Order: sequence, then C-alpha cells, then structure tokens
Amino acid sequence: MTHKHTQVSFTVPLFIFHFFRLINLFMGFRITTTLSLLCLFWFLSLHQARAAKFHNFDCQKYGRPDKQYLKYAWKPESCALPRFDGVDFLNRWRGKKIMFVGDSLSLNMWRSLTCVIHASVPNAKTGFLRNESLSTVTFQDYGLTIQLYRTPYLVDIIRENVGPVLTLDSIVAGNAWKGMDMLIFNSWHWWTHTGKSQGWDYIRDGHNLVKDMDRLEAYNKGLTTWAKWVEQNVDPSKTKVFFQGISPGHYQGKDWNQPKKTCSGELQPISGSAYPAGLPPATTTLNNVLRKMSTPVYLLDITLLSQLRKDAHPSAYSGSHKGNDCSHWCLPGLPDTWNQLLYAVLTR
Repeated sequence: MTHKHTQVSFTVPLFIFHFFRLINLFMGFRITTTLSLLCLFWFLSLHQARAAKFHNFDCQKYGRPDKQYLKYAWKPESCALPRFDGVDFLNRWRGKKIMFVGDSLSLNMWRSLTCVIHASVPNAKTGFLRNESLSTVTFQDYGLTIQLYRTPYLVDIIRENVGPVLTLDSIVAGNAWKGMDMLIFNSWHWWTHTGKSQGWDYIRDGHNLVKDMDRLEAYNKGLTTWAKWVEQNVDPSKTKVFFQGISPGHYQGKDWNQPKKTCSGELQPISGSAYPAGLPPATTTLNNVLRKMSTPVYLLDITLLSQLRKDAHPSAYSGSHKGNDCSHWCLPGLPDTWNQLLYAVLTR
C-alpha cells in the first residue's frame, strides 16, 4: 500500500473498523467478512475554509505561522471514501439526538463535526447551550442536536470523606446518556494524568480504597463498568454506539526516533507504514473489553493514522491550553478526518 503526499511516500492502513459481533479484524474497512486493504494517499483537506463558530482549537487564529498541516487528509486509492456532505448528514439525522461522551478529545471531535456541518449550511439557524458537563449545538431547521457530555473517565468521581474518589464500578452519570440515537464514547487521555491534574485523590476498586493503582488495570475495570452500562441501557435497534478510539500524543520524540523533539515546530507527518513506538497499550485493553461485549459497538480506530500526524497538534497555538499542547489537534485538521471516516461508516 503506497501512501503519497506532495513530498514523501509512505504506507499505512486507513483505519481499523470493528463490529464486535463479527470478530474478524483486519486493516481497512470492515465490510462483513470481506478483506479490503486500501491504498491511501494524502489529499487537500476538504474543510480548509470553514466556519469556526463552535471551536477554539483554530491554530491559525491563535498564531500558528505555517499552513502545511491543513493540506493533509486521508483518502483511499482503491475505493471511494465519500466526501463529507453536511446537508446529507443533516437529512439522515433529522430530528435525532447525537451525543459525544468523554474527555477533551471528544470535545475535539465534537467541535469538528459541528463545524463541518455548519460549513455546509452557513445560513441555517443554530443554537448553542452549555450547562456544566453538557454542551449542545442544535441545527434548528433540521431538529438535530449534537451534544457533548464531559466525563473524562466515563466512570464517576464521587466525593467521600477522604476527598474525590475515582469509583471504578459506578456510572451514575450514564443517566444523562439515555435516549440518544447515536452515542460516541471516548476515554483514555485522563487515565495517565498524575498529581493535581488527575482530578481525584483516591481510587475505589470495589470495597478497596487505594491511593493509586496500575493505570491500565484501572482503565480496564472502568471500561468494563462502561461496557456493562451499554449492555444494560442501550437498545441497539434504536441507538448506534461508537467508541472513538485512542488518540495519541506527541510529547516524546523518542517515539518516532527523534528524542530531542516534541510536536512543537513539526511540519510533516511521519513517513512509513508504522509508528516506531508501536500502538499504545491502552488499545489492547480497549479491544479486549469490546470483544467481550454482546451489544454491537463500533470502534473507529483512529490511533495509527493519528500517530503519524505529529505535525497536526496545536503546540503553543490552541488558545485554551497553556504551554506545549501535543495532545489535542488543530481545527481545521485531523479530527475532520475522524468525522469523515465516521460519515463513511454511517453511509456505507
């Protein structure tokens, strides 16, 4: 598979799309049991000039001097990946409710989706509401609401006498996720945080209250609680369920064989067919939990294609994160590709 852009050639799979009631894993689109390996190339982003009404990851607005990162996106060479059609999306989901549930990477994808839709209907009536954990964009002419529920661990943080406790078997917040026509979940980024940035003082694992534990083990237990919630509360005939996948960071240049670098100042994607450091261990944990589920959950596996985009982070130009942000992504930018792949799945 030859991957081309204007300056270098390299190979990489488009994405891995899993339907976990059909345990057949392969690189490329999942079309029941058919293996489809896709040849890919970079192409000019469909959404370079679009409304930025609903986001603050606009790196150009906040002073990023280069524009090369705007010119890269994903397109299959041997099959047709549909262009994102915002009007078609609105008509397909007219009168429906879509909710992203997760952390600030969910925010990244939610803001991208609302922007690319708005760019298609710039004169449409829209509404925006924000109330604590819940943000809502409404396309009023179509009766479509696209919501973001911020809960970085999916499971609950409960205040006890000792302080805030990350409670691995509690998911009371899930009451707010019911009744949706599409749910797009995401969680991992915050599980690696330590110290004051982690948001809790203790972890409750069943009856055990501990100061800390192996984060992958905690993530596995939290995801298992989430999986049980999905199976008990989601009717798959009424609600499509996605998991956004693990979004990588680029703080350590040793991961791509340049140990003195971070994402700051990076202008080109990584060449090659694989990320030198390999996939993060959390991808294995996530896959293992999803494989055990009986309710169909689609995994939009954005990890590898995002690992190759060390050039696509805000670094110092996010507008909302001080310092060097190598976790989130510029908008317009890579999350538009995530949503184009989501659209391809929904229209296949």
